Amino acid sequence: MSFSALRRDGVMVILGPSSTAVPAVLHWGTDLGELSDNDLTEVRRAAIPAVPHSSVDVPRWLTLAPGGDDAWQGTPALALHRSGTVQYPRWADVTVRSGEFHCAVEASDSELGIAWSIELSLEVGGSLRVRQSVRNVSGGPLTVDGVVTLMPLPDTATELLDLTGRHCRERTPQRRRFDHGSTVRASRRGRTGHDATLVLTAGSEGFGFRDGEVWGAHVAWSGDHLHLAERLPERAGQASGVLGGGELLAPGEVVLQSGDTYTTPWVHFVYSAAGLDGSAQSLHRWMRSRPAHPTSPRPVVLNVWEGVYFDHDLTRLRGIADVAAHVGVERFVLDDGWFRHRRDDRAGLGDWQVDEGVWPDGLAPLFDHVRALGMSPGLWFEPEMVNLDSDIARAHPDWLLAAPGRIPLEWRHQLVLDLTRPEVFEYLLSAIDTVLTNEQPDYVKWDHNRDLMLAVDSDGRAAVHAQTSAFYRLLDALRSRHTRIEFESCASGGARIDLEVLEHTDRVWASDTNDPLERQRLQRWTTQLLPPELIGSHVGPQIAHTSGRWSTLQFRCLTSLFGHAGLEMDVTELAAEDHEYLRSWTSLYKELRGLLHTGNVVRADHPDPSVWVHGVVAADCSEAAYAVVRMDTSPEDRTDRVRLPGLDPIVRYRVEFVRELSDLGNGIALPPWIADGGVVELSGSMLARAGVALPVLFPQTGVLLRVQAV
Repeated sequence: MSFSALRRDGVMVILGPSSTAVPAVLHWGTDLGELSDNDLTEVRRAAIPAVPHSSVDVPRWLTLAPGGDDAWQGTPALALHRSGTVQYPRWADVTVRSGEFHCAVEASDSELGIAWSIELSLEVGGSLRVRQSVRNVSGGPLTVDGVVTLMPLPDTATELLDLTGRHCRERTPQRRRFDHGSTVRASRRGRTGHDATLVLTAGSEGFGFRDGEVWGAHVAWSGDHLHLAERLPERAGQASGVLGGGELLAPGEVVLQSGDTYTTPWVHFVYSAAGLDGSAQSLHRWMRSRPAHPTSPRPVVLNVWEGVYFDHDLTRLRGIADVAAHVGVERFVLDDGWFRHRRDDRAGLGDWQVDEGVWPDGLAPLFDHVRALGMSPGLWFEPEMVNLDSDIARAHPDWLLAAPGRIPLEWRHQLVLDLTRPEVFEYLLSAIDTVLTNEQPDYVKWDHNRDLMLAVDSDGRAAVHAQTSAFYRLLDALRSRHTRIEFESCASGGARIDLEVLEHTDRVWASDTNDPLERQRLQRWTTQLLPPELIGSHVGPQIAHTSGRWSTLQFRCLTSLFGHAGLEMDVTELAAEDHEYLRSWTSLYKELRGLLHTGNVVRADHPDPSVWVHGVVAADCSEAAYAVVRMDTSPEDRTDRVRLPGLDPIVRYRVEFVRELSDLGNGIALPPWIADGGVVELSGSMLARAGVALPVLFPQTGVLLRVQAV
């Protein structure tokens, strides 16, 4: 084969001949510039590894489909069998089609009757999307045990970073050495999971938000999946190790009849020479380049869940809407409890008809009132789940996603509907379509409040793959019928956040916790994958319902500002001065959202772990907004000057201390620049290298700084 070189936005991928018919990745990393054919030949020559003792007798190569045929002894790209007979393809008839930013490789093994292909697409921002397909060309049923997409890593990638978590404490980072062996994060939850890796990152020693080389992988799939990083004593051919992932398939879950094809989810690979911020910005640029990415201003949302729970009363809800409109809310969402028999979480789920006992005239009396106030209405659904105490479960007990004759453990008093059954799919499509048509909401919050356990269909076969695909189809069918409605992905908070679900929805709910201290960490790490405009971030009550922690309205508003902002409370319970504070805050959010939802996310590597600095800088570096947050106490009595990253070093900037969202601290005296008016002018270089002094802050407080070029 010839060489293929993809270059875009500072990243380069080079494919070239290996020891087999399948190409090898000769380079994935920084852009090496224009390379001639001779240069590419020399790149390959320079990559050919030595042959040690007690090894195969030729140089090892890591190909795009590594396995035993090219002496790869790590996790194979393909695991296949026919009736227990392992299939080890030896690919031939290889064709490579290359464009400026795309490359596709096709190959086949005529003896085994299997065809394979891989597609690589270097996207805007420099992230690389890769997916594979396996086709059963001929022969008996072909069982796909696993297809993993792997990319090479250099020996400078010595550390690993991923995320874990639980309900109301998602996105907790964990870091370790990248030593010999396999680091595998496998999710068997039937959804992305509260403990989702999001991006498995390998990096140079000590990499941070602003420094170091990093290589990341994200599996864009909302069902079972795995991420892995692997390094062996034999290395990985021309590389040191591998990074990748794919769908995690249960035994017998994907069986291809003759002529059938299995296509993997997209795996997104991202490289940055400028630390984690560079990696995040690369993914954000691609997401914002998508035709379906939300472009209208992200409205201020009020969701009534923590305000009223299941206690739906028209008079009370109208009163909440009145105050919401006064404080600047633009979208009013009616959460769980509007449908038949739903007075608590033990009954009614699955009966998608408006409860005539609570809403005798339908939802129009509330939604019309909301619209008259200048807001748009939204509505909560949880279509994939069902309570046994529901009309639909009593009428159709066989509709459960469960082994024949067995009922799984309940989770939040609910079970799962089998979306793979055509009659279930059609019922949900028809019932939800009717509600959307009759009640005319502009927004749907789509929830998914449990992991899938023992997820098998009526034939007893593993069904997470088919269930996940059916979920996407159901969403798409509803969106095609209701093109003006925006959809949110929620899964008991942040348990279904991945890049594939965002091909079918317009934002995610990051977590069920509105505790601002928890939210600081959640949002800090969710932005490693998603830009802020896709991350729902709401101001909750003074005492967080999920943690019991008390916080000021000021700190809650500062935290919510850096996302798709909103409120989650009964605003009628607040004092008049709080209403006016929220009014000024929503006004500031509307003023800043053009910046916050288009600019580059930046996070500083502050030496004091109790001080977090994050912000958004305009793409042209003309303006920025930063939050500096004191998360905890510190051994030192005050923080050093705080550096503000990401600005143009030669441009002079005006830094404003925004008092409305900033704490004045507990010190005897403020820094003079704040006390004397709260404005200072410095160059971008000075702000990034020296910084500005801030008040002595208590834990769980912060400040907002606005920066504009002068």
